[in-house]
Parts: sequence; C-alpha cells; structure tokens
Amino acid sequence: MRPAEWTVPFLFASPHSGRCYPDSLLERSRLDATMLRRSEDAFVDELFSGALEQGAPLLAAEFPRAYLDANRGITELDAGMFGGRLSVPVDAPSPRVSAGLGVIPRIVRDGAEIYRDKLKPLEADERLTRLYQPYHDALANLIEETHARFGVAALIDCHSMPSALGAPDIVLGDRYGASAAPVLTAAAEEAFTANGFGVARNTPYAGGHTTVQYGRTGDGIHALQIEINRGLYLDEEKIAKKPGFESVKMRITRALTRLTRLSPSLLRPSSISEAAE
Repeated sequence: MRPAEWTVPFLFASPHSGRCYPDSLLERSRLDATMLRRSEDAFVDELFSGALEQGAPLLAAEFPRAYLDANRGITELDAGMFGGRLSVPVDAPSPRVSAGLGVIPRIVRDGAEIYRDKLKPLEADERLTRLYQPYHDALANLIEETHARFGVAALIDCHSMPSALGAPDIVLGDRYGASAAPVLTAAAEEAFTANGFGVARNTPYAGGHTTVQYGRTGDGIHALQIEINRGLYLDEEKIAKKPGFESVKMRITRALTRLTRLSPSLLRPSSISEAAE
C-alpha cells in the first residue's frame, strides 16, 4: 500500500500478518485453523497502518507465516519435511531450521507439528517462486525507491511477540547497532515511550533475516525490527482483537508520527560517522 503522498524516507513491512490460508494447507494440516494462526502476527498490518497517514508505504504479506516465513533466508529449508530430493538450494540446518521454524515451517509457534505427511519436493520451489521471491522483490524495490527519493531509507519491520510474564510492550531490534543507526533506534524508543509503551532493545529479539538482509547503514539504508507484545491487543487463544485494540493502534500511530519526523540528514552515513566519533 502506498500513501497518497510519499513524504518521508520511511517504509514499513509486515511479513507475518497474512491471513489468506490456502485450502491445500488446511486439508493437509493436523491442526485446525485457530491453531495454525498461532504463528501469525495477527493484525499487525492494521496496527501499523497509520504509517500511510505519515506519508510512508506499507508492504504486508497476504500469505500466512505457517505456510511460508518471509523473515527467513530462502535456503533455510528443512529437507526432512519433503518426500524426495529438493531442486532448490538448502543450507546446512541452522538452529531455527532444526527447531522447525525455517522458511517453510514444520511447526507453529507453540511447537505443534503442522503436517500429517511429508510434502512433495515441488512444494518448496512453488512457494518460494510464487510467494517468497515476489515479496522480497517488492521490498527491495521499495527500499531502492525510498533511497532514490530521499538519499536514505529507513525500513521498519513490524512484528508481534507472545505475551509472557515480565515481557516489555515493545522490543526494538537493530542487531545491536549493525542494521540501524543508533539515532534511529533512539528515536523509535523515545516515540514509543512517549506514548506509554515500555520499551526494550535487542532482548529477546535483535532482528531477523530482514534486518540482516537489508540493513546497510554505510549506504544510508537502515532496518529496524519492532515487536509488540500481543497481550496488549490480542486474545491469543481465540486470535481475536481485544476491546482495547483501537486504543493501542492510536498510540502506535502517534508514535509513528513522532518517529517519522526524524530528519533524513541524521540517517546519512556522514552524520552517523560524525556521531560515532
């Protein structure tokens, strides 16, 4: 989605809020529809839709995370899920893949196995070609266009996290300063704190594939992950909005208004170098 007028060097992405579940997934899964949705960053695209009002585009995946995880590397595949040799490249199993959370997930977030049987090898190629690659092509093109328009680009990758005792409201992940300039992370922390959110940095989420892939501060391209505690807005058992959803959305929109006022000049490589000296 593009704003009526693109006025700021920010763009927003929501790779895990898709809720168009293919019939083929529902038919082959051992889980019901609600269980499958427990991996979803439910309604995060709506929570951050105020980005459009600030003059920034918002890219939201329509496919669900249980079907394909766009915040993983394209080669993070579990070959054991498939009943034959894969025709696409596969990395050595990472901890995430071994845990069942690769680009084509084996489990939902609470650990329940998704499929009754092994998948056909062509499934991997089909999902990656039809869904993964177009999503990342669109994201890369938006970043390039933002950078061409403004000389810098700030990608805000939007997620939600399960509620837990003592968990903060918001976790900002900048790969410990590797994917986003400190001034951007500090501006985000100030914006959310000013709107009543408790904020932590990099713990327990420092950023995923998207921040690693696209954060290049030396080129003036920044990638910051934002995780919001689902307990603030979501009934996590029913995957339904809580009565306070609109209030949380309004507070997020106010935070985005504050964040997107950050001067583009502060995100340029020369400014970052001067701040570090």
